[in-house]
Amino acid sequence: MHQSTLSKALIASTVIVFGGAGSAMAQYPDRPIRLIVPFATGGGTDLQGRLVADKLRQGLGQTILVENRTGNGGLIGAEAAVKSAPDGYTVLMTTASISVNTVLQKNSIRFDLLKDLAPVTWMSNSALVLAVHTSVPARSVTDLVALSKKAPEGLNIAANGAGTTSHLSAEMFKQFTKAKSVIIQYKGGGPSALGTATGEADMLFNTPTSLMTHLNAKRIRALAVSTEKPTSWNPDLPTMNSFYPGFVTDQWYAVFVPTKTPQNVITTLHAQIKKALDAPEVREFYKQQALDPVVSSPAELTKLLQSEIAKYTQVVTAAGIKTR
Repeated sequence: MHQSTLSKALIASTVIVFGGAGSAMAQYPDRPIRLIVPFATGGGTDLQGRLVADKLRQGLGQTILVENRTGNGGLIGAEAAVKSAPDGYTVLMTTASISVNTVLQKNSIRFDLLKDLAPVTWMSNSALVLAVHTSVPARSVTDLVALSKKAPEGLNIAANGAGTTSHLSAEMFKQFTKAKSVIIQYKGGGPSALGTATGEADMLFNTPTSLMTHLNAKRIRALAVSTEKPTSWNPDLPTMNSFYPGFVTDQWYAVFVPTKTPQNVITTLHAQIKKALDAPEVREFYKQQALDPVVSSPAELTKLLQSEIAKYTQVVTAAGIKTR
């Protein structure tokens, strides 16, 4: 099925009815489950959530109500999940933005990410790609850093907006490399990609899906990825981590429930999501979106959150970014 057709079909069906469940799950679930997606209908997070939910129907015998609670970088939906009963009937699917905003909005956020939400599993991961405009005479990260240090005012780095993982990756580039650079904030991944493709900016960190058109048209050139290890999307691209150990920024997607949700419920959800990620349709969607499926234990996801909060706190402090 083509992506456009798949997208329309998934968006049209905000209520997904699942088939019969096994006897081992007779007690949970026994009524509809609400899946909160804190981003807009039709976006990548929303489509991924609906597709995975659709694949769960063979394991969970209940209706799932997909609720798009948008606003404040995903925190509105997350707060709604936190305030819900810890019974497994409210599930949150969100992104790496929640750990970033935990740092940037530490004075105003109304919940504690590590205390008020219980991790279920990491679902998928996308790299941020370091790419340059083709007029930039750098063929490697080493070349780019040398060029940036040599330029009187450094190079211009496009970012997807203040506080995004793209922005913090740009700040990390400055901090790790000690290169002079000027960060230009755009209103989203599409505009920042276009700004780099037209030469308004020299370089950027952005997702493969935002860059694909410009990469194929050879308006920009990819030099590296931000993940810890090479990606399935382009395994030949080196990682920033291989040049600067610790330079890792993941655009991840994960599932949470309110804290104090019973362990047997978390175990059931984890098992069914893991099964869903093995479905051919999900694998194909992930391939189209340059996503790598990742199934983690709740403990592994907690460790990821802890490390990201510590990392981004250090980056934000060093950059002098004001928190609110």
